[in-house]
Amino acid sequence: MSDPGPDSTKGSSRNIYAFGATSLLNDTASEMAYWVLPAFLASIGAGPAQLGIIEGIAESVASFAKLLSGYLADRIPRRKPIVVSGYVVANAVKPLLALTSSWRQILAIRFADRFAKGIRGTARDVMVAETTGQSRMGSAYGLIQAMDSAGAIAGPLIALLLLPHYGLRGVFWAAGIPGALCIVVAVVGIRETKTVRQSVKESGPNASVHDDEVVAKQTRNAPHPTLPGGFYFVLAAVTLFSLGNSSDMFLVLRAQSIGIPVTHAPLLGLVFNITYTLFSWPAGSWSDKFSRRGIAAAGYIVFAAVYLVFAIAPSTLAIWFAMATYGLFYALTNPVLKALVVETVAPEVRGRALGVYFFVTSIAVLLASVITGEVWKYHGAGVPFYLSAAIAAVSAVLLMASRRKDVISAN
Repeated sequence: MSDPGPDSTKGSSRNIYAFGATSLLNDTASEMAYWVLPAFLASIGAGPAQLGIIEGIAESVASFAKLLSGYLADRIPRRKPIVVSGYVVANAVKPLLALTSSWRQILAIRFADRFAKGIRGTARDVMVAETTGQSRMGSAYGLIQAMDSAGAIAGPLIALLLLPHYGLRGVFWAAGIPGALCIVVAVVGIRETKTVRQSVKESGPNASVHDDEVVAKQTRNAPHPTLPGGFYFVLAAVTLFSLGNSSDMFLVLRAQSIGIPVTHAPLLGLVFNITYTLFSWPAGSWSDKFSRRGIAAAGYIVFAAVYLVFAIAPSTLAIWFAMATYGLFYALTNPVLKALVVETVAPEVRGRALGVYFFVTSIAVLLASVITGEVWKYHGAGVPFYLSAAIAAVSAVLLMASRRKDVISAN
């Protein structure tokens, strides 16, 4: 793949920074609102059962929306409207939580928010791949992930500062401020990627961007390559791992079972997110220079080590250290695996590949949470953590053993 010229490099940097800024602002707003959501549900007479229904439905719809977004991203010539509309809907509904009086209203808002997240997420990741070359793709995903997790730190801290003065509903209203800024950055900062420009260019020197209907028809009718075997091998390894990657709430429950107070649960999340933020960008950059499979497999080994510590639970200090290290696992896998998935398929099916990847792993994580809960119930707290550690180690070996395919990239 040829290196981009100075102009394209400048344009790609602008897009990546715009995506990073929207991720930071959007996650700040989300974490401000949803960090206090359990307490708000309790204040209106709802409890854990209603919270479980809300979160279960919300995460399920997000998984299906990512699959749909991947299909759309491959079929329509303009992706910016999908991404921007996702940010608009998500940040328009968050402040409405301040007006709710029943858990069903909260469910409707959470449904809209997660659907919008799913719709924009896959299309955005395809735009990132089109914006950057293969040599900088991991770094781009890593930067965006770092900004996203930085928002996950800022949101709860801001909520803690506002809560004593403005109450729960005041926090929901305040979440509209970073949300509005996110929409502005998305509209002004994000540039459409090469799909439309290349299609118009190929139509002739006198072609106009108003030929979108023709371009869209050509895109829909054009034959799309199938997903190659290399992609399915990577997907198999990641899916196997995901079957042992249950909800992080089980880590919090395990920490509480060995003596860490419930009130310290937000601090566990804080130390995790600090490590996640610090290492996401470097990990993405490393994957541009070294094997993406190797770095992701190293992340699985880190996961296995963390879960072994939680299984053995030698001391509360060890749990705090393991939780901080857990952020390294996310940094070594989340941005890196996106880049790995993208580079194993043809540009025409990047959306489909990412959509399938997100959907299958989300379903596997849901199953993992059910399995972990049952194993914990009948065999004790330590056994599911040993099991997850073993699955992670096997997945790391499987990922490294995947047959190298020629990387398919766009010129």
